[in-house]
Amino acid sequence: MARHFSPDVFAFLRELAANNDRTWFEENKQRYEASVRQPALDFITDFVEPLSTLSPHFVADSRTVGGSLFRLHRDTRFSKDKTPYKVNTGMHFRHERARDAHAPGYYVHLEPRNCFIGAGLWTPEPRVAQQIRLHIAAHPDEWTRATRRAPFIDHFSLGGDQLKRPPRGIDVDPAEPLMDDLRRTSFIATSPLTQRTVVSSDFAEVLRSRFDLTGPMMALLCDAVGVPF
Repeated sequence: MARHFSPDVFAFLRELAANNDRTWFEENKQRYEASVRQPALDFITDFVEPLSTLSPHFVADSRTVGGSLFRLHRDTRFSKDKTPYKVNTGMHFRHERARDAHAPGYYVHLEPRNCFIGAGLWTPEPRVAQQIRLHIAAHPDEWTRATRRAPFIDHFSLGGDQLKRPPRGIDVDPAEPLMDDLRRTSFIATSPLTQRTVVSSDFAEVLRSRFDLTGPMMALLCDAVGVPF
């Protein structure tokens, strides 16, 4: 597959971080289109087929509004930080049921010196988080095989915030080895990427093979929230 991103995607984002204002961005908008936005949209289009080999239920959507590519503009309404633009670009391959149900997804984050991919659910509402905890508690061996063994642990680690105390409503010994996971408020696995990988011609295949390692975890999460994998 042809290379989608050039090193200028990171050069642009570094310069944007140093000049995060509307005047600079308007002066460099064509460069953003050529180096960041259009390559990302082209990548999303070309990732449709590789994504389908992981599961038929996740969507690579190259629409410019409402698709897989996140907006560059920040929502500053409730933030003390009023800088107008994100200094990264993100792509989210959502489950087909994501509009009417909390469902796992795949995520790609491109940022200078901080590139990574993710799989799972980020901060689901408390009711859904409890569903997932109950499912993990009911299937501890499957969850352990999915998240504690190679090759998954060679590339991915579980992250996100945790409850300070064991969750209520789950009859599990606080010393249970999976208690750290039962306390999670997000159920997400992340894997770092190098910038060299992002600008290589095999980036799509690297993503497909990495995401494939999360298949057992994603299948469990989908089952927990009642959507197909």
